[in-house]
Amino acid sequence: MPLILDHVDLRVRDRAAATAFYDSFLSLLGAVKREGAEFTTWRIRPPGGAIEDAPDNFGIVEDRGHVPGAVRIAFKAPSRGTVDAIAAILLSLGVSNVEMDYGIYGDDYYGVFFEDADGNRLEVCVNGQHPATAIAPFDLEA
Repeated sequence: MPLILDHVDLRVRDRAAATAFYDSFLSLLGAVKREGAEFTTWRIRPPGGAIEDAPDNFGIVEDRGHVPGAVRIAFKAPSRGTVDAIAAILLSLGVSNVEMDYGIYGDDYYGVFFEDADGNRLEVCVNGQHPATAIAPFDLEA
């Protein structure tokens, strides 16, 4: 079954600051950045595919009046160790509201929840019911 989500187009108040944060964070998941005149996007390796064949599937656009909502965007990680490593890196970046999930959604679910500087809610998780396959070139657990 093909994926039905084509891309995420997220609003941020300060594109330059958000680009620095998202590039640091998304590069941990193997994403590659591309700058446009009005936007910044990242390619995320598709399961079983090459990064060169991936569409720009996560992007940010500056909107000085942006007000965050209650939506949460979750990214898959290849292992619990990767989730832990990303959580530690997020804390070193000064990210706010970092919380770990040690099975609240079930024994197969493990994640870190956090917010970007604009209050957009994000998560990196391992979901045993829907494992990540070939989404990142490396596993931070190793």
